Amino acid sequence: MKHSHGTMLQRAKAMRREPTVAEARLWYRLRARRLNGIKFLHQVPIGPFVADFVARSPKLIVEVDGDTHGGNEAKDRSRTDWLQKQGYRVIRFNNADVMGNEAAVLEAILVALASPPLPGPLPASGEREQ
Repeated sequence: MKHSHGTMLQRAKAMRREPTVAEARLWYRLRARRLNGIKFLHQVPIGPFVADFVARSPKLIVEVDGDTHGGNEAKDRSRTDWLQKQGYRVIRFNNADVMGNEAAVLEAILVALASPPLPGPLPASGEREQ
């Protein structure tokens, strides 16, 4: 199903208003440049998807997968492949990781931030760097 940019933006806004407990907890640690001064955005439309957390300059996407992702591994792989083709590195954690071992999740994000970005296309016109 194709979604317009406006539809995806509305969906992202709705997701920001009602985060899962794990997303809210991680967002508290990532927002306002709290993690090594890196600017993260929350619930960002990228193409046909809404990414949970995005650091645009290092091109890193952090996904927090809840129970709804169980059994959707093929769909998640396809989504990750598409995002990687756009030059983003994608790392995933489940809710239990965030809730039970926040320090390890933050450390894994720092390691990913230190890694070089994946090659990918240049930003499309109208897409701005944040």
